[in-house]
Amino acid sequence: METARAIDGQDDDALMRGLRARESDALRSVAERYGEIPFRIGCRMLADPVEAEDIAQEALLRLWNHADRWVEGGPGIAAWLSRVGTNLCIDRLRKARRQSNDEPPDRADETPLADAAIESDEVKQAVIECISGLPERQRASIILTYYEQLSNQLAADNLEMNIKAFESLLYRARGILKDCVEGKGVVKDDAGRICL
Repeated sequence: METARAIDGQDDDALMRGLRARESDALRSVAERYGEIPFRIGCRMLADPVEAEDIAQEALLRLWNHADRWVEGGPGIAAWLSRVGTNLCIDRLRKARRQSNDEPPDRADETPLADAAIESDEVKQAVIECISGLPERQRASIILTYYEQLSNQLAADNLEMNIKAFESLLYRARGILKDCVEGKGVVKDDAGRICL
């Protein structure tokens, strides 16, 4: 049996062969190397670290359960977990929307802020609130492109869209996001682009 050290140096296809053989060291290596990807996506899309942890665990569990379907030479484990994590988040957001049409309660920020940081924090909070208000696929397009820094093509692949449709979706999402943040009054209309 291979040691954890040997598995850590392997490529994605070798790790997946280890998962297919049900080697716990391979799963540990995958979780250590790639587990943050679905967690980060979950944090940004769901704005809840507990839910994001559930997303990461579910994505890794699905990778484990579907290891026998892995096609060697493909885009890799990171791309697979990114796609699955995004889809799990979209599913949770849709389920939550169906269960409640009420406005979510505002969370009070109890962290004391210095005067110099207040404006920056207000803009950041406005952006987070506005991203949370976007439809699921638009939210995913913003998060994958600006926070996960995926190329438009990889983000489109994650959402199972062609590149033109994705770019159109991203353009609409950016426009809605800009209008929303400006509507909150935390940036001036002539402030230029909103930094995500």
